[in-house]
Amino acid sequence: MAGITINNNDNIIPSLEAERAALDSVAAELGVHERSAAAAKVASAPITTTLSGDHGVRVLTLAEYKQAGLTLAEAFKKDHTSLYFTHTPDRSDWSEQQKWELHLKMMEYITYAHLLKGLVVSAGPNYDCVALWMPPGQNMDDIFTILRSGLWRLSYQLSREGRKRFFDEFLPLLNDTKAQVLGPRDASSWYLVYIGTKPSSQGKGYAKAAIEYVTKMADDNGQACYLESSHASNRKMYERRGFEVRKEVFLQRETVNVQLDIMVREPVRRDGDSGVEVL
Repeated sequence: MAGITINNNDNIIPSLEAERAALDSVAAELGVHERSAAAAKVASAPITTTLSGDHGVRVLTLAEYKQAGLTLAEAFKKDHTSLYFTHTPDRSDWSEQQKWELHLKMMEYITYAHLLKGLVVSAGPNYDCVALWMPPGQNMDDIFTILRSGLWRLSYQLSREGRKRFFDEFLPLLNDTKAQVLGPRDASSWYLVYIGTKPSSQGKGYAKAAIEYVTKMADDNGQACYLESSHASNRKMYERRGFEVRKEVFLQRETVNVQLDIMVREPVRRDGDSGVEVL
């Protein structure tokens, strides 16, 4: 993203929808469809995980990015990591509404990028919980994904301090930590980048369903799952799903450091034992 030249002139920068329309046209010519290759493969596979009631999990398409992004924005509205980028000292003159709109845009961009290259699933009847997964061997770092998702726009929508926090601190810290913790398994593991449940839908098992939708596949293929948790209260929930804390890292450009728990779930054998090898 550092190589993208930004001109902060609204007459020159096209609207996001016009930009996406042009890029989607190119994508169609290249044979890129509404789901990433990984998502299409998952969606077509028979799912053996048993889900009850309205917990059924769906694989989302590009047409649903706004609904999915809104769920994540609502779930992370008061999260320390989200506030870290939008509530910076050099945006003290912004209203809470302006900060919310920027936060929502960030979630929509990130969701769109995962729809293009990863796996986005929802649980519940109305996008009650949304999870952004990056499958083994995938990432969203290529220029086409950055442009098509709108992520490049954060280079001018975030404030000067916000850009430093997001591009110079947050992303390098996450990339380096994941590589260090997983080692040679980095490219062969599932990465739970974001999972969020609407405040009105919490406590109904939706997050459990969205997580187990992928961990079952990971178990079948002997693959680890990795995540960063930004809220201490979520640690127990992830531990019940088989994740263990491997490391703690901190964002340090605020008065109080923001802690992230690095957690890994090892694949589980069918006999119930945990281990890297699947028997």
